[in-house]
Amino acid sequence: MKLQKRFNMKQKLLLSVLAAGLVFAPLQGLTGNTAAAAAQSSTTAIQTAKIQVFIDGKKLSLAPAPVTIKGITVVPMRSIFTALQATLIWEPSTKTILATKGSTTITLQLGSTKAYKNGKAVTLTAPPLQMNGSTMVPLRFVAEALGAEVQMDNATQVIRITSAEALYKQLLEAAAKAKEYADKLAAATVLTTKQIIDKNDSKVVMITTNAGQGSGVVIGTNQILTNLHVMQDATSGSITLLNGKTIEIQGLVGYDEDTDLAVIQTKAPVNVAPVSIGFRASKGDHVVAIGSPLGLQNTASEGIISNIVNDYQETYQISVPIDHGSSGGGLFNDHGELIGITSSGVDATNANLNFAVSVLNIHMLLFQIEDEPLDKIAFLPSQLPDTLVGASDDQIRELLEKQFADIQTSQGTTKLKHFEVKRDSEGWLVISAVIDPAFYMVYGNSSNDDLRYWAINTGYEFTKLLPKDTIQLTVYYDQTFSYKPRGFTADEVTANADGTYRVRFPVIEMQGKEKMIVKVRT
Repeated sequence: MKLQKRFNMKQKLLLSVLAAGLVFAPLQGLTGNTAAAAAQSSTTAIQTAKIQVFIDGKKLSLAPAPVTIKGITVVPMRSIFTALQATLIWEPSTKTILATKGSTTITLQLGSTKAYKNGKAVTLTAPPLQMNGSTMVPLRFVAEALGAEVQMDNATQVIRITSAEALYKQLLEAAAKAKEYADKLAAATVLTTKQIIDKNDSKVVMITTNAGQGSGVVIGTNQILTNLHVMQDATSGSITLLNGKTIEIQGLVGYDEDTDLAVIQTKAPVNVAPVSIGFRASKGDHVVAIGSPLGLQNTASEGIISNIVNDYQETYQISVPIDHGSSGGGLFNDHGELIGITSSGVDATNANLNFAVSVLNIHMLLFQIEDEPLDKIAFLPSQLPDTLVGASDDQIRELLEKQFADIQTSQGTTKLKHFEVKRDSEGWLVISAVIDPAFYMVYGNSSNDDLRYWAINTGYEFTKLLPKDTIQLTVYYDQTFSYKPRGFTADEVTANADGTYRVRFPVIEMQGKEKMIVKVRT
């Protein structure tokens, strides 16, 4: 979900808080008058009346002065990008402007009404142009593309811009006030752990797909909230209610890759009242999780919110014990409200380092689905082709680098490099790659099972894509030393011309066709 969209969703969240009775002073810059301001702009070809531009309350000094062309205000390129904390590149040969901020990239070309934001074309009413020795760019497009909000008072010719950073700060402050007020209102409704479980147990379901198992939470007549990764690579699936009834899944209603959330729709009503969704939580809050770790349906556990991580989205670090299969389960506060979706954890630790997607992100996804519903309710498209039969070695290597290079382990993610693909004299498809030697040295033993699962999964997928091929996949440890290491076989240590020694040996070996052999060296 893009930054500007996140802010729009958070504005709606604040309105929801207000509707719930959590009243506080309105915030400037959150009134959503962008379209109205645009509609009121003058259509005179060029206006030279003095225009003042403020960013976060500070007047911006602009030379040359802003002008209005066909109702669009243009301003000096370098001044506006610098003020909005974007990195600017000017390519004189093509007269192209490239600006980046975080994950956002915008491209404009002098004289062209076509601009691009993150590769998506946008048509401009007025193009960038040269004026008085400076390059002038459309103010509203640039500011809003970089996550800011723009308001213009036509009577006074004053333009006020609220930057992405200021918007985010305002939203956090507003949410903090809402939470403070909500805590006072809800203080008398604190439930016991048993009451929280009794209230929500039937509202948490187990999700089973042809790709794996997870959990979900009932949020509508036939809608279930879960983690996106629970539905990844699935082409069919069902939910299981607490009473044992199973209902088939029709597909996804909406999802957000950035926050790992998805809403799925069942083919029939679940006939269970949806959960009550809260607004915010704080570090130290007591929470209860309900999910299906390792397929043990509707297991309940409790703990606290250990920490809150903010990076334009929120993640709760929780001390609540969860495990594989808990993904998509509900995290509930002491009022029995859903305030998170349990998503991941660190396996090899005694510290209960687990994580949940925050309720703010839940609200933003629900608003996104309301505003921009998917054209079709369906399972996610496969990230893999239907077949690799007839594919070149380079095409196979590119797929490996894109979809299979990351190995997820309990100790973190390691990325494989230097993929090579060829066919040997016996017709085998021979694939090789190199593991990060530092990761292997420190975590190789504790990640044994994860490395094995990666090999099995990769082998399984490739034997489906290339059913007539015999496949050999080898991941190597490969490192150069200034001395000759001992304890290795002769073919594992090679002397280099410069006097150094290369150590190379297989860490993961997989051979497969209709059956598979996997070995892991730790």
